[in-house]
Amino acid sequence: MTGDRRQIILIIYNFSDMENNALLNEVLAKAQIWLDGNYDTETKEAVRRMIDAEDKTELIESFYRDLEFGTGGLRGIMGAGTNRMNIYTVGAATQGLSNYLKAQFDNLPQISVVIGHDCRNNSRKFAEISADIFSANGIKVYLFEDLRPTPEISFAIRHFGCQSGIILTASHNPKEYNGYKAYWNDGAQMIAPHDENVISEVTKITNVNDIKFNGNPDLIEIIGEEVDKLFIEKIKTLILSPGSIKRNNDMKIVFTPIHGTAVKLVPWALKEYGFTNIIHVPEQDVVSGNFPTVYSPNPEEPAALDMAIKRAIETDAELVMATDPDSDRMGIAIKDDKNQWILVNGNQTALLFVYYLIRRWKELGRLKGKEYVVKTIVTTEIIKEIAERNGVVCFDCYTGFKWIAGVIRENEDKMDYIGGGEESYGFLPETFVRDKDGVSSCTLMAEIAAWAKDNGKTLYQLLQDIYLEYGYGKEKGISVVRKGKSGAEEIQQIMSDFRSNPPKELAGSAIKIIKDYKTLKQTNVATGKVIDLDMPATSNVLQYFTEDGTKISVRPSGTEPKIKFYIEVRGDMQSRADYDAADAAANKKIEAARASLGV
Repeated sequence: MTGDRRQIILIIYNFSDMENNALLNEVLAKAQIWLDGNYDTETKEAVRRMIDAEDKTELIESFYRDLEFGTGGLRGIMGAGTNRMNIYTVGAATQGLSNYLKAQFDNLPQISVVIGHDCRNNSRKFAEISADIFSANGIKVYLFEDLRPTPEISFAIRHFGCQSGIILTASHNPKEYNGYKAYWNDGAQMIAPHDENVISEVTKITNVNDIKFNGNPDLIEIIGEEVDKLFIEKIKTLILSPGSIKRNNDMKIVFTPIHGTAVKLVPWALKEYGFTNIIHVPEQDVVSGNFPTVYSPNPEEPAALDMAIKRAIETDAELVMATDPDSDRMGIAIKDDKNQWILVNGNQTALLFVYYLIRRWKELGRLKGKEYVVKTIVTTEIIKEIAERNGVVCFDCYTGFKWIAGVIRENEDKMDYIGGGEESYGFLPETFVRDKDGVSSCTLMAEIAAWAKDNGKTLYQLLQDIYLEYGYGKEKGISVVRKGKSGAEEIQQIMSDFRSNPPKELAGSAIKIIKDYKTLKQTNVATGKVIDLDMPATSNVLQYFTEDGTKISVRPSGTEPKIKFYIEVRGDMQSRADYDAADAAANKKIEAARASLGV
């Protein structure tokens, strides 16, 4: 049992006996509905085992609430019960989405959707069940023949002119989890009003008999390699330095899909780009929802790249790249000036992307004064400096790629998109996909490495040169976990305290600007001047900017019992030799900022 699950039960049994009995009775009543209702035999047997067990922990966990369809879809542990990912919770989500699509597009002769899935256990089963439900509702389905990356689902929605699409994935969560991510007709995850409207329709599905499970095979079309080829051909149009790739085509690149969906497409795309020396990690090319070689299939976690780095040492490679199971995030490792392998964080990866894209667009004469990049509000401010110094607009948006896609949607046919990213290892260098894209990010990063090598630099030196030109910066994320009902209340109180009594200084530097995205107000502390923040919605986020360039962002997590602090500090570098000293000074400043915040 995981720590979170134990915490749930601890919370439950901290109630009074009366509350315990009431909860157990409620859970038993919900479980009995599953025993009596139109559910399959295997599910009923699983429910009966939980009811008959002396320890009611699993029963309570499985039924104490309904798995919530949120603005990002579903995500949860797999198993029987209302609070689990199974064919019935997936079915309710699909039926609710079907009902909304039929209401929204009743003028179309044929509504259509794309369905994809990742490598996780039950993902194919959930995808096929969803295909049956959509088709039973008269909706045309393009179902991928096998696992595919999340960005390709977004691409296919746009390619086929569909009204929606879904992918069955829990991204980089542990193996016990699965998820259901829903997209709109532009290939982006849903935002207002569609997200809330779909949620409303899903919550109306209260009876298993409301779900149309009997599919119409005539409305289900299997798709596969023909879409892969179109996707890769589009990715090839992103090449900015074909000469550099040609001259360094044999650069040794280690790639691992960490058992996931990029196992075929990333090596294929790299070869189509012109790279001829792709080195695999055979153990991690094994497609498996059990992720047997890693504790967490997340390229943000250092341990997830251990095997790839070992392979790079064995082969004397120049670049290590990894994608998460659904291939929307990418992580890299590079050699430092001591020839030691180091991990590059999400902010640094985004810096490399934005710097290279803007520089090459400028060198190729593609900057005409109407170009833009996008970053999330918690991502490094150096991106904005790079953009603005080169006459490129930088838009800030909330955390999550649906907001980056929203900026692209708003500026379609008005401005030219260069790229956009976030600190959590996601980047998108194109508009034919509307979600973060680990496939094109891998090909672009390989191109950057080739271009840097063509210019006599390593990626490490290129990163140092970016800091030399635009100023050094370092970022650190801190999560403070507060579980249970009391924990949730404490998190809200922390946010309230920060609002009512904001800090006057951080790490010895006075607060200059306060941004409150809950009220959409920005306050100049020195002058007291308040202006409105131009954002599409409110969000429970606070930001503090100090005189010396430090930025602190504070927000509760939307999916976990924690409050997150994002610290960014700035420093000086006069030469590459100053890098280690600048890094050490930044670490001290980060610790001082933590002390100021009390975290």
